[in-house]
Amino acid sequence: MRGIRGLFAGAIGGFFAGLAASTAIAAPEFQPHDFEVKNYHFRSGETLPELKLHYYTLGQPRRDAAGHIVNAVLILHGTGGSGRQFTAPQFADVLFAPGGLLDPAKYFLIMPDDIGHGGSSKPSNGLKMHFPHYDYADMVEAEHAVVAQALGVEQLRLVMGTSMGCMHSFMYAEMYPDGARAVMPLACQSVALAGRNRLWRKMAIDSIESDPAWQGGDYASEPMEGLRGAENLLMLAGGSPWPMQIAMPRGSQVDAWYKDELPKRVAGLDANDLIYQLEASRTYDPSPDLEKIKAPLTWVNSGDDFINPPELGLAQQEVKRIRQGRFVLIPAGPDTHGHGTHTWATFWGKDLADLLSRSGG
Repeated sequence: MRGIRGLFAGAIGGFFAGLAASTAIAAPEFQPHDFEVKNYHFRSGETLPELKLHYYTLGQPRRDAAGHIVNAVLILHGTGGSGRQFTAPQFADVLFAPGGLLDPAKYFLIMPDDIGHGGSSKPSNGLKMHFPHYDYADMVEAEHAVVAQALGVEQLRLVMGTSMGCMHSFMYAEMYPDGARAVMPLACQSVALAGRNRLWRKMAIDSIESDPAWQGGDYASEPMEGLRGAENLLMLAGGSPWPMQIAMPRGSQVDAWYKDELPKRVAGLDANDLIYQLEASRTYDPSPDLEKIKAPLTWVNSGDDFINPPELGLAQQEVKRIRQGRFVLIPAGPDTHGHGTHTWATFWGKDLADLLSRSGG
């Protein structure tokens, strides 16, 4: 799984924040690490004797005279993705390049694999549907464990995230009000998931669970019909109509692309992992505590985002409750990428530069 979900090639935008299997990677070398938390307690009341948290770093920590790390940046991925997704050239080649806004020569970059994702503990490691039913609060606590316990960072220079990571950014800023000097959520809302956003996730889960091959999660081989149905929804949720119309103006082109693309997107998926990833959003709702956010915050959504439709006007109202909050809506265009615009730094780089400036340079 490549994050909701892989990026469409060329002009076609993707969903989850990840990479299509064919995407070329030209990025700095991420350093992988593992951190283990013993006897981890989940909000559901369940426990794991050992929770493995995998994460990547880039750059080196810089300390002030008192020994505190002052240049750490936490970057959070989307549903189904991993910290590796930020090697995507549209992100890394813009931000991590020498002289870039997040140049590793200046910043210490931290990119975790969230619970249920990448190299961190997840259902497909063996427990299947007996894995603890984690939610976003569990995931944010685990991100903070990597930052504070594994790396000894007391305050981040910046926390930013895409899609699910966007939602986690709001939660991180509320759960740890002094934990970051700046916050940049990219492509989400700050209210509980309801309406169409909740519906398509429910439909994707039901597609898997209604496949007889799923067998309550105890399948010997993946329930492919259910996964194909779920992936169909993910492709629609992540797509942007304008660039898709340009890239595939004839029905035969759509048919050929879909015939080639669906098998690639389904390959390598684990049905239980996907169910858990989608269900983890069930308790999300930072709206009641937005006033707790102390740090300057810049919130960016896209005009062609199916998942966070701007016509609802939710962000424009909610941002007023954040003392140092600003909201930016990227207009839809032939070169935007729907929900996946969150990973294309060229569209919001100037807003990141402004945020870094107004939060202390």
